[in-house]
Amino acid sequence: MSAPRLEIDLDKIEHNARTLIDRLAARGISVTGITKSTLGSAEIASALLRAGMTSLGDSRIDNIEKLRRAHLDAAMTLIRSPMLSQVDRVVAHADISFNTELDIISRLSNASVEARRVHGIVLMVELGDLREGILPADMEAVMRKTLRMPGIIIKGIGTNLACRSGVSPDDRNMSELSALADLLESTFDIHLDIISGGNSANLDWALGNTQPGRINNLRLGESLLLGCETLHRRPIDGLHTDAITLVAEVIESKVKPSQPWGTIAQNAFGELPVVNDCGDIAQAILAIGRQDIDSHGLSAPPGIEIIDSSSDHLIVRCDSLLAVGTELSFQMNYSALTRAMTSPFVEKKTITQPKYQNETR
Repeated sequence: MSAPRLEIDLDKIEHNARTLIDRLAARGISVTGITKSTLGSAEIASALLRAGMTSLGDSRIDNIEKLRRAHLDAAMTLIRSPMLSQVDRVVAHADISFNTELDIISRLSNASVEARRVHGIVLMVELGDLREGILPADMEAVMRKTLRMPGIIIKGIGTNLACRSGVSPDDRNMSELSALADLLESTFDIHLDIISGGNSANLDWALGNTQPGRINNLRLGESLLLGCETLHRRPIDGLHTDAITLVAEVIESKVKPSQPWGTIAQNAFGELPVVNDCGDIAQAILAIGRQDIDSHGLSAPPGIEIIDSSSDHLIVRCDSLLAVGTELSFQMNYSALTRAMTSPFVEKKTITQPKYQNETR
């Protein structure tokens, strides 16, 4: 088997998805499975659908087109605002798109009319994280203009938190979104099918003791794949945190000084390295680097310490010398997973266990 590779346990991902779908359904909240960090993997998307998901979302229209070619039976949502240069593709392949700009919605309207289709719109609201979103005070004006556009149906409103600025979903901002949904429905005599409260960062709030109000949808990705909530990266009880593992191969293993010698300047990434002198150490180099992964997002196995990385090399300190060709397995955070998934140099190997044991880590 070649390396580096991701070993993707589809059974564990399906288990994670089914568990969260069931827990959130008890709160009246549906789940849209987000595939953006998997590069639109049809195999992973199929595992989510087997778990009971009916809606998939992605931030890239290329990935949605890939999922369409796989003939998956699911509604498809583009969760990043469409680019003007891609509106025809969005209308052709996405059932719904998230939007904040009237110019883009107008172009979607024109494309929908020309294609004789009806395209769903979710208007995104800015509630403090300062990424995408229409300011609440402007929502009525945007809604009024959008309702006049042919070929467009407003499916709902949504928000996104904890991605840019780390603003946590809580009773205050979720109540604000619920109240805004009520106001818009009353003002325009419409019904909003989707009130999308956010992403995996919403899980502590959504599964807590609070009432969800009008929030009836969450967009989940990291929690399904890595089994953790995303405000503090704590494991979620009952979920697998090892559904995806990175495997890399040792290409050099030597005893070397821990301290570099010579005149020190910037490294290849414009950094000035600071190294503690630990004397001679057993050092190994693995054939993977920053082009493929975020080395700061890796968790090493026992007896291994990640000490640095370059474009193509991951340098580790070992308790003892490793044989060249040895494979090491690493757990990843979301940043490392996303980069590895999108690297063409990292093989993606899906596995299905005959019966994985009923345990979580």
